[in-house]
Amino acid sequence: MRAKERRFKGVGVSPGIAVGTAYVADRGALRAPEYRIDKSEVAAEEARFTAAVAAAREQLQALQAKASSLRGAAAEEFGYLLDAHLHMLAGSRLVRSVNAIIAKELVNCEAAVARSVEQIEGDFRALDDPYMAARLQDVREVGMRLLRTLMSRPVAGFEHVPEGSIIVADEITPADTALMDKGRIEGFVTATGGAEGHTAIMARSLGLPAVLGLAGIANEIHAGARLVVDGGEGVVIVNPSAATLRVYEARRAAAAADRAKLAALTHLPATTLDGEEIRLHINMELPQELAAAARVGASGVGLLRSEFMFMNRPDLPDEEEQYEILRTLVAGMAGRPLTVRTLDVGGDKLADALNASSGDGGNPALGLRAIRYALKNRQVLEAQLAAMLRAAAHGPLRILLPMISTVDEVSEVRAVMADLAPRLRRRGADLPEVLPPVGVMIEVPAAALAADSLARVADFFSIGTNDLTMYTLAIDRGNEQVAHLYDPMNPAVLRLVQFTTEAARRAGIPVNICGEMAGDERFTGLLVGLGLREMSMSPLALPRVKRRLRNLEAAAARALAEAVMTTVDRSRIARLVETFNDAVGQRIFAAGQDKRRSRTQHIHI
Repeated sequence: MRAKERRFKGVGVSPGIAVGTAYVADRGALRAPEYRIDKSEVAAEEARFTAAVAAAREQLQALQAKASSLRGAAAEEFGYLLDAHLHMLAGSRLVRSVNAIIAKELVNCEAAVARSVEQIEGDFRALDDPYMAARLQDVREVGMRLLRTLMSRPVAGFEHVPEGSIIVADEITPADTALMDKGRIEGFVTATGGAEGHTAIMARSLGLPAVLGLAGIANEIHAGARLVVDGGEGVVIVNPSAATLRVYEARRAAAAADRAKLAALTHLPATTLDGEEIRLHINMELPQELAAAARVGASGVGLLRSEFMFMNRPDLPDEEEQYEILRTLVAGMAGRPLTVRTLDVGGDKLADALNASSGDGGNPALGLRAIRYALKNRQVLEAQLAAMLRAAAHGPLRILLPMISTVDEVSEVRAVMADLAPRLRRRGADLPEVLPPVGVMIEVPAAALAADSLARVADFFSIGTNDLTMYTLAIDRGNEQVAHLYDPMNPAVLRLVQFTTEAARRAGIPVNICGEMAGDERFTGLLVGLGLREMSMSPLALPRVKRRLRNLEAAAARALAEAVMTTVDRSRIARLVETFNDAVGQRIFAAGQDKRRSRTQHIHI
């Protein structure tokens, strides 16, 4: 009797469809043994931990040698990952706190490793920030590597799995992913993980379909079972029927054809059917993503998050270190603009040096973060600005200020720059003749409502729809009780976007949008209609947004925006947007605008 088809829904983190045979792997977390030690045993336990750190570093260095066969984005991402993990094993908070716990709490080093990871995890728990959550995963992975070393429980690789396998495991590390042989492995499924983690990033870089976040999945699937993995929709099908297999094989063929069509758009302009040019940028979190800008034909980088320079270290990067990194990125952009956001941290405790002055607060999202933190910690701000000013001598660079809510904050930053520039020139530093443009992140309602005033002191705007939606609706996406209420198409959010774009138009300054809305092709027509002519998104999203742009008319998009902005019913807004995204619907909106124009001309006559 044939086994019954079963379906599971997880988080699709790497698009594509895999069809293969289940290979169930033991990749679960280890439970650290815990026992008390005598004071006389502290030195021996610390020595055992030091040996484990050395062994873990040797393992990572061996992985670096193995990874030399990787190419492109996967090689860059894995290189960054290994460097970050090696850095954490060289005096980071994780390592230092393990030794402190052994000495203070008199426990064995396995227990000290587990407690140290728990403490760091607790510092991040209050945050609703996928980027920071992904960085925490690095800490967990290094902790697990140390535990496996201490407990003599090495992880076997996937070198000898049968061809056509789909890996099923409780957890798969980025290192596991990076060394997967695409000739043997079709994709993978795990119980843990999310879209922003390094495992997901590696899967996307390698083009391996992957679904994560399926709790208990390793207990639901038997080795050798036939599987279908839809990494876009987050669906895993066990024992698919013949009819289901035919459907997914057809989808796989269609997806391959679609990727070829999208690749053909790389060097074509992002221009609407009626000639409106839209500049499409990418968002960057890590320097290794620089190559993606050229690969997808981006006009530039609309958002470089500078936090990566402060991650996984006990000290702060100085001006020179930041300058060298930014100079390399500016040069790599080959004349395309690089927009660098100043440090956006607060209660997230990225480094001990930052933690010392960030202060405590019940709600980090409303506390001393982003520009507030920078203005209170002038040394940090000055080092960043000095590095940016110097890097701007090598090519176009824009400075972006996060979480601005008042004109005074922008004026203060400009005053710091005005003081820094002559000091740097006297020191002999090369600076551009005209200092780089200074932009404002519009991500709190106060900034959107005061956009006319901010436009007088800013050279450009960048709308962060993620935070703008959160602050406008008072919705924490990390809270499962209210996450369903988070909605960027809420009329209040759209009204603030409209306020911002109209203020920018009146002031004659550019306005970019860099939140998740920008990379969702469903919203492309609406954003164009609202007046957005710059959009910044993940490299993966850019080709699809470009295709949507090249198949819509800006005039019809304006008609859509007019209809949406006179609507107070969210469900009707969704229907209007859905109708517009249909080719016939777009013609309906265009025809409606022609009728309105005709009536207006008749009145004027």
